[in-house]
Amino acid sequence: MTTSPPASSLRPRASTGFVPPPSSRVLAVSVWAFVVAFASCLLAPLFGSTSISLTRAFDWSQPWATNIDAQVFFIARLPRVLAAALVGSALASAGVVFQALLRNPLASPFTLGISAGAALGAMLVLTFGGALASAAWATVPLASFLGAIGAVAVVYLLAAARHRGFSTTVLLLAGVTLNSLLSALILLVQYFADMTRAMQTLRWLLGDLDVASYQPLVAALPMLVVACGIFLWLPRALNVLALGDDHAAGRGVDVLRVQRLAFFSASLATGAAVSIGGPIGFVGIVVPHLVRLLVGADHRLVVPASLGFGAAFLVACDLISRTVIAPIDLPVGIVTALIGGPFFLWLLIRSA
Repeated sequence: MTTSPPASSLRPRASTGFVPPPSSRVLAVSVWAFVVAFASCLLAPLFGSTSISLTRAFDWSQPWATNIDAQVFFIARLPRVLAAALVGSALASAGVVFQALLRNPLASPFTLGISAGAALGAMLVLTFGGALASAAWATVPLASFLGAIGAVAVVYLLAAARHRGFSTTVLLLAGVTLNSLLSALILLVQYFADMTRAMQTLRWLLGDLDVASYQPLVAALPMLVVACGIFLWLPRALNVLALGDDHAAGRGVDVLRVQRLAFFSASLATGAAVSIGGPIGFVGIVVPHLVRLLVGADHRLVVPASLGFGAAFLVACDLISRTVIAPIDLPVGIVTALIGGPFFLWLLIRSA
């Protein structure tokens, strides 16, 4: 005698468009992404214009004053590598969130003018700050972060001004317009700078990971931790939101709350990243799409993988910038642009 299945199992289930990945796969992808990031941070400081040994760098039997390998590893290179890892991780994961929020695969942390606001804040200090600019490790990141907050406030107010909710269309249009306006103001500030200041600001605008201490990283770390914590909470809601606001609301998602959390967390990560290394482009486009090619479109896999692979990607780009014409260091933004530009064109052709 056969028993019929319970009636509840016969009811059709609404599809969200995503097959939930096994928890073991989410864990495996996350672990591998962070293993790659950790390995890149450990190995990248070994390469540069001066060769060093990892064994000698961690040989605590030698006095610090005479251990050149340890000094090069921990003082000259490790802060820069950690800066690249933090910035790459933040920009890549922010790119994922912005693309989900705007439902635009070509969106990036630079689309909404947040990086331009951060850059304008830094430019004002570097050009007109006088004594403040001499303490660049403290004042430039702070001014950059405040500029990013200002840009976020303007874009958000415009997106919410004529709507009770949150219009992503207005958000995108306001961000693109603000980005153009702030870019013009940056050029105006550069025009009034002397030659020395102009070269300093140009270097920063090209992406400057030449971090000489751990203080900027420690200052930005709380914002990055908060943003990444929200990123790891968002994936399930982002999966449903990708199918439309009405569908997401029907599935019990608080659409307005998710949109606000996505916008502010991605903006926070972008502002903190730009405050460390300047506006480094294309990381938020290249890494998310490479990750999707590897693990699929489910944000429960894409977000943690982008955090790890974003760190490894920018560490690798920084390594290229330090070694390709050593002992001269190229701005890392040039390397990411040379990689990201053709990749962006390929995405446009693929989308068409």
